[in-house]
Amino acid sequence: MATVIGLAGARRNAATAIAMDGRVLAVCEQERVTRVRGVGLVPGTLPEEAIDCILRAARRRPEEVTAYVSAEPGIEIPRQLPLTRLDHHFGHAATALYSSPFDEAIVVVCDRHSEHGVSVWHGNRQGLRRENFAWEGPGPAEVYSATAAAFGFGDDGQEYRIEALARLGAGACAEAAASLIGFDGHRLAVGPEYKARVAEWAGLNGNQQPLLRRAEIADGIQRRLGAILIDLLKRVRSDGGPPQLCITGGLFYNSYFTTLIAQSGIFERTFVPINPGNAGVAVGSSLAIDAARPRTASLSPFLGPEYNPVEIKGVLDNCKVPYDYLDDGAVIGRTTAALLKGKLVGWFQGRMEWGARALGNRSILASPRSPYTLENLNVFLKQREPHRSYGVSVCLEDAPDYFEGPPTSTFMEFEFEAKDPDLFQPLMPVKRTRLRVQTVDHDPALFRRLLKTFGEASGLPVLVNTSFNGFHEPIVCTPRDAVRVFYGTGLDMAVIGNFVLEK
Repeated sequence: MATVIGLAGARRNAATAIAMDGRVLAVCEQERVTRVRGVGLVPGTLPEEAIDCILRAARRRPEEVTAYVSAEPGIEIPRQLPLTRLDHHFGHAATALYSSPFDEAIVVVCDRHSEHGVSVWHGNRQGLRRENFAWEGPGPAEVYSATAAAFGFGDDGQEYRIEALARLGAGACAEAAASLIGFDGHRLAVGPEYKARVAEWAGLNGNQQPLLRRAEIADGIQRRLGAILIDLLKRVRSDGGPPQLCITGGLFYNSYFTTLIAQSGIFERTFVPINPGNAGVAVGSSLAIDAARPRTASLSPFLGPEYNPVEIKGVLDNCKVPYDYLDDGAVIGRTTAALLKGKLVGWFQGRMEWGARALGNRSILASPRSPYTLENLNVFLKQREPHRSYGVSVCLEDAPDYFEGPPTSTFMEFEFEAKDPDLFQPLMPVKRTRLRVQTVDHDPALFRRLLKTFGEASGLPVLVNTSFNGFHEPIVCTPRDAVRVFYGTGLDMAVIGNFVLEK
């Protein structure tokens, strides 16, 4: 039986995945175990720590690995190891298709780390075929990254700050933004002065604009790129093919774009992979060369390391911290009581999420009704800009009572309209109506139970859910990470398995 390890993240966010018999058994990013945020791969070496994690999870030994595969040209591993190289956009497309619930789909890739800004693929369970889709020059992802740099957010991995800023806008600058970015169906028209013009418009030439003015500018540019994406997808759909769509590439971390596409009606169903960025390509790479084609749909986001009660207790005892060990019911009750009091809770359960967002196993939770939630998270815990908002989690069947949006948002990949925005105003620094939402179906089971119990006690079965980490560090991976973040931040409670810690 082939044991294939996929590698990704040459420049940043190095990641590994292990596949056997057409199934992904484990995924882990290097930063989660080394605690060095965004760390990439050192040329000529392997990400040993992450590989150790996935081998343990898959119960395999290093000598049983039959192949390494990568869809990034910058990755170099020890010469004696077998490395298969794939096209970068092919790796993105494989990640999206083979982790989707679709037997057949059109796949659109938008990223900025290849010569092709946009590519289109037709895929089924037998393989992927690149479509003859003409595209010239930079794609929407590259322009979006240039916008982030023009706003002074840096030029690598800071696009989420534009999205957060744009969330405050109300469309006042949409028409003006259209004059900056032209589109003729196969090419974006942006001149070499684009960044300078945006920087001047945003007031970075010494005449700093107020926050809401900058937000309107960011929102206008985001809306313009969204309109271009819709036009692009209409062109793709007009060529025929299946009515299912997968969208992937770093641009689709942005939930404004993903939601706009999902609700456009151009395709009947839209899927966004758990991690659409470069780190996620480790998954598609490992599946693409496996001799057995993937047979399972809807890949789990919970494929990282996990720790049993004996291991957790050993860490807590070694750290000499006080704790209570409770059964599941008591854990739920104690956590609900803390959340009702407005406390911040670190929630550590089961296998770690491998995507970019916490989904209920490595989460910090809070009540959406607490008037100080946003301040506590932004100022005292995450040390982010005061205008940053947070996603929420709700059971799938309860979501229609409070939100309007796509049918599901399992990976918190879509935004929803709040039916009663006043319920969620503590999470929004200005009066807006949209939030990123995770819909919880069956997994994770204990988190789902907590949502139900909190809803019965509060009348609102919704919790604020952000990643369990401290200031500028990766999501916690081990119980020791959780203890350190708990005592080093403003968290009030930590639940690590069935062990409860309080300050």
